[in-house]
Amino acid sequence: MIAFARRWLDSDVGHSFRTSPTAIVAAVIALVCVFCAVFAPWVAPHNPFDLATLELSNARLPPAWSEGGSRDFLLGTDDQGRDILSALMYGARISLAVGLASVLLSVVIGVALGLLAGFLGGWVDGVLMRLCDVMLSFPSILVALLIAGVGRALFPDAHDSLAFGVLVIAITLTGWVQYARTVRGSTMVERNKEYVQAARVTGVAPLRIMRCHVLPNVMGPVLVLATIQVATAIITEATLSFLGVGAPPTSPSLGTLIRVGNDYLFSGEWWITIFPGAMLVLIALSVNLLGDWLRDALNPRLR
Repeated sequence: MIAFARRWLDSDVGHSFRTSPTAIVAAVIALVCVFCAVFAPWVAPHNPFDLATLELSNARLPPAWSEGGSRDFLLGTDDQGRDILSALMYGARISLAVGLASVLLSVVIGVALGLLAGFLGGWVDGVLMRLCDVMLSFPSILVALLIAGVGRALFPDAHDSLAFGVLVIAITLTGWVQYARTVRGSTMVERNKEYVQAARVTGVAPLRIMRCHVLPNVMGPVLVLATIQVATAIITEATLSFLGVGAPPTSPSLGTLIRVGNDYLFSGEWWITIFPGAMLVLIALSVNLLGDWLRDALNPRLR
């Protein structure tokens, strides 16, 4: 593992990372957020969703440095007495899980359809690209809102895992199009190169050519796009949760925490919504900065 890390740091991408203070700061912020989210049960000072430990007398306490605050609740509490800092860690856990799962599913669907459209061409390309045009004609948040709302209406008493599945599918249906169009354009360039023609002459099956020869050469733009789309997926999930059709209330994400705190924003309890919003901005900004760095690092014209 250490040898692999050293080889990566000595590579062109690793050198670009070491010489980019913005990428280093963004990576540190992203890693801290991911670490706190993944290990929330051990890192968080309280379990905000354990009803046995909640006390209404601790409701709407300000941050510890403000008058009336408590050292037990560094960032204050919400209307139910839940620790805001602990709720942020648990909420980021849900947002990151939904964002990563939806992006992974979007990459699988988009790359597969883009390879088929670019390599086969003809009516397959025409049908798939018209499907992409139809999906692009609708606002992404509207499609996600429709799918999530229909899923919640059809399964009102469904388990939380099914609700998360509907949320992932809703974000995926609006996210795969960009991967398909990107891979399709790169595949149309790669399919006419000599190594693909040589594979065809030697009798290699088209599916094997796409999987073993074309796919590795079109994944560069996909990795950059996927990195940036993680932040978009997290914001989409937060928007759906803010509108009440995202994560279930029993497992609130950052969007749900912002929605709850919004009711108390103008009554003086600003910390209930400001801190979840700041957490969402930090995650999205750090991921976007990493995506911008990765795009520049993988572009040979900028080396």
